[in-house]
Amino acid sequence: MSSTATYTVAGMTCDHCAASVREEVGEIAGVTGVDVELSSGRLQVTGEAAISDEAVRAAVEEAGYQLTGDAASS
Repeated sequence: MSSTATYTVAGMTCDHCAASVREEVGEIAGVTGVDVELSSGRLQVTGEAAISDEAVRAAVEEAGYQLTGDAASS
C-alpha cells in the first residue's frame, strides 16, 4: 500500500533549489516518488509505506531549506 504526504518548503527560489530538495528526499529509504513545485513550495512525497515526517524534514534541511507547517497525508 503506497502512501503520499504533501509538505511546504520555504526558501526555494530556482530550479536548482527544487532539484536539490528532490534529490535529497529521493534518497530516503522507501520513497518511490518526489514532486516539487517551485512556485508554491509544494513537496509531494510518495512511498511504499508511510514515510517519517522527521526523515523528510532532515532531507529538506540537508538540501538547505525548511519545511513549514505539518504534512497532509493521503
